[in-house]
Amino acid sequence: MSRRCALLAWALLGLLRLGAAQETEDPACCSPIVPRNEWKALASECAQRLSLPLRYVVVSHTAGSSCNTPASCQQQARNVQHYHMKTLGWCDVGYNFLIGEDGLVYEGRGWNFTGAHSGHLWNPMSIGISFMGNYMDRVPTPQAIRAAQGLLACGVAQGALRSNYVLKGHRDVQRTLSPGDELYNLIQNWPHYRSP
Repeated sequence: MSRRCALLAWALLGLLRLGAAQETEDPACCSPIVPRNEWKALASECAQRLSLPLRYVVVSHTAGSSCNTPASCQQQARNVQHYHMKTLGWCDVGYNFLIGEDGLVYEGRGWNFTGAHSGHLWNPMSIGISFMGNYMDRVPTPQAIRAAQGLLACGVAQGALRSNYVLKGHRDVQRTLSPGDELYNLIQNWPHYRSP
């Protein structure tokens, strides 16, 4: 990331924390993503790479506790990863990215590695983004929504997502209540959403 983009990204992050996000003028600039080492992720054991750019994005929720500070979101990301790796026996946290209600994006498997979020058919051809929390009865915070939308724009700008990518809710591709009724209703109004 260039110095100019980094400065713009950190300025945007400051505005997000104040609840007054603005668009940066350079579409190649992406909002900062909290790297794995910052949230103290366990080392990944994943090896299966994605073939970029991808056509699909699947939005889910963790259905667990929400978080609204960097410290609580880092802990929640660790909790999700621990469950996926130590209980389910997966090679890493299942999602490519996690979204906190603190308005930050947390790196999971990232843009390059196949997730474990939507089943064997969808995982190799999609990025999995999961909002940390349960969104059956409420929507995520505006900061979390902006973070997710910024991540999608970043994926297009970096060539990880096709410009005409298709957004799906987790329940569109698997039998589940995820991403929760309220979040599902919300994403159906996003520009790239396509019904099943």
